Amino acid sequence: MAASTEHVEAASPATDPPETDKHLAPETARDPETSDPEPAAGDPGSDPDEDSEDGGEPPGPVIRDTPQDIRLEAIANTVALHPSRDVLVCGDVDGDVYAYAYSCTEGENRELWSSGHHMKSCRQVRFSADGLKLFSVSRDKAVHVLDAERGQLVTRIRGAHEAPIYSLLLVDENILATGDDAGTVKVWDMRKGTAIMDLKQHDDYISGIAVDQSKRILLTSSGDGTMGVFNIKRRRFELLSECQSGDLTSVALMKRGRKVVCGSSEGTIYIFNWNGFGATSDRFAIKAESVECILPVTDSIMCTASMDGCIRAVNLLPNRVIGCIGQHVGEPIEELAKSWDTRFLASSAHDQLIKFWDISSLPNTTVNEYRKRKKKDGRMKSLTKKAHGDNDFFSGTQEEEEEDDSDSGSD
Repeated sequence: MAASTEHVEAASPATDPPETDKHLAPETARDPETSDPEPAAGDPGSDPDEDSEDGGEPPGPVIRDTPQDIRLEAIANTVALHPSRDVLVCGDVDGDVYAYAYSCTEGENRELWSSGHHMKSCRQVRFSADGLKLFSVSRDKAVHVLDAERGQLVTRIRGAHEAPIYSLLLVDENILATGDDAGTVKVWDMRKGTAIMDLKQHDDYISGIAVDQSKRILLTSSGDGTMGVFNIKRRRFELLSECQSGDLTSVALMKRGRKVVCGSSEGTIYIFNWNGFGATSDRFAIKAESVECILPVTDSIMCTASMDGCIRAVNLLPNRVIGCIGQHVGEPIEELAKSWDTRFLASSAHDQLIKFWDISSLPNTTVNEYRKRKKKDGRMKSLTKKAHGDNDFFSGTQEEEEEDDSDSGSD
């Protein structure tokens, strides 16, 4: 079935409220049960000197180290943070997309808008580089482009794939890459709303997509255990890597593009040299149930999310698990995202929470070439105050867990 592109006209705010605001209560509405009437003249409760007589002042706002958790109505498959503002969006299993403003001030997190245009589970959401547009893909096989400020649908590509869409990558402001459950990769020119590349080289779902700095080579990870290499400029397939023993669940570039890393369902990170995509140059297990998501923080340090609910900071070459960033206890984590200033990490998991973690000190972490002896209790070093739970007083005193099972560790 051919994909059809539909441009959606924005509704006039004076006559027809936007469809995307069906979940959003007006910010100016007042709750009759909680709003107090103005005190009448002569009312004892309206004495302006009452506070000063008591010698007290109203308490100031409570400032937290990280924003409060955001509780959702359904499990979020995906989360993305705005490239220049304290705003996040998430897409859930019901197909809804929500936007929130987040803040370290207690009680200041608030919902901005919601969109219910997808008919099935929303798989991934991504901001454009300027933060003005939001792209989303879904099991309903559609690609949506939203106005990121208001949540209004701007463009819809119906039937973009023959199979449900699983992954999404913005190559640049005009080029979009998508991958589906059947192993098909498409590259779209959004100026025309048409696919300029449509190739099926994988035998299973496309779990992740990455692109090099020159925007020329597209890399894909797949459930068939291989990494794919595609040339966008020449619009052709290049090669598949050797097959690994488990699903490849994610792909990312590290070491200024000289290394490519893939997470796997068996808890192993596979490392490829650039232009050496046929076979891995190195691999190491991090003793997790799986590595569902990889998010680079620096050229050498990445954060990984796992089915065991733990977020690990991992150093590449030397290959070390540095410690624990945080966890959704016992709940599989779907995706990670970092804030525009690299101060916070946001995570979405099956507990229907978006959690925030302070990673501001992570780029300054140094990794010893020599491994430390593993603590008897097996716990990783805590890298944030909330790493092992909000009430864990001793969480900052744990020793680093030895996790290095690399084949070589050479650069």
